[in-house]
Amino acid sequence: MSEEKIILSRAVRAVKIPSGDPMELPAGGSVVITQSLGGSYTVLFADAYLVRIDAKDGDALGKEVPAAAAESGEPCVIDEETVFKQLRLVFDPEIPVNIVDLGLVYDCKIEKLSEGADEGKHKVVIQMTLTAPGCGMGPVIAGDARQKILDLPGIANAQVDLVWSPPWNQGMISEVGKMQLGLI
Repeated sequence: MSEEKIILSRAVRAVKIPSGDPMELPAGGSVVITQSLGGSYTVLFADAYLVRIDAKDGDALGKEVPAAAAESGEPCVIDEETVFKQLRLVFDPEIPVNIVDLGLVYDCKIEKLSEGADEGKHKVVIQMTLTAPGCGMGPVIAGDARQKILDLPGIANAQVDLVWSPPWNQGMISEVGKMQLGLI
């Protein structure tokens, strides 16, 4: 990706990387996009702060804001393959590989709901980890994963649990992920 300087068209909320602390970037502030994957943007602000900007705020960067998949209303089969396809749209803001190919997703349970207002819809529970237990971006990445699942038509509830056992290691990265990182 070229390092093009962009002037923010409006103030925008961002999250500092790697601490996960919120901050507001002012209108007129200068940023450089370092990563644009999964709909969010990792940018360098004021040549000092690496921050993450949500896809919904892409307009401040002059980017088109994507419509959520659920808004399309198109039916889809809810199975592990479909959920993992959505999770491949979630990225650690510092690593240009999705959380599935990084080996961060440990388990996926799908339950079809059989009663109440959500009858016929699905609940999805994901167990995932992070590359390091102290990562301040953990809640942000887990929130991204949850939202990507909720964007699927037919999902009533999505739960993402961060787990630490087994500890993540580079051996968990898929062959595709290793190729993207230049490890093979």
